[in-house]
Amino acid sequence: MAKTVFSSDASKLVTLLREQRLHVGVTQESLAESLDMSQSMVSKVERGERRLDVIELRHWCRALDISFVGFVRELDKRLGR
Repeated sequence: MAKTVFSSDASKLVTLLREQRLHVGVTQESLAESLDMSQSMVSKVERGERRLDVIELRHWCRALDISFVGFVRELDKRLGR
C-alpha cells in the first residue's frame, strides 16, 4: 500500500466527502463552522492534504446530516471491496 496521503483509495474518500457536502448544499465555510475548524482545514481535507480519523469522519457526516454508516457503505462500494 502506498505511503502517500493521496493514494487512490484516499482520492475516492475525498471525492465522496466533497460530493456529499455539495449534494446537501453546504459550503466549506458553514461545514467548518459546524465542525469548529477553519474553512482552510475543510479545504485541505477535500484536497487530500489532511486525513480524517474515524471519529472526525463521524463528526463530518453528522455536520452534513448524513448517515455515517451509509457513507462508509458507499465508500466501500467505490473502493470495490
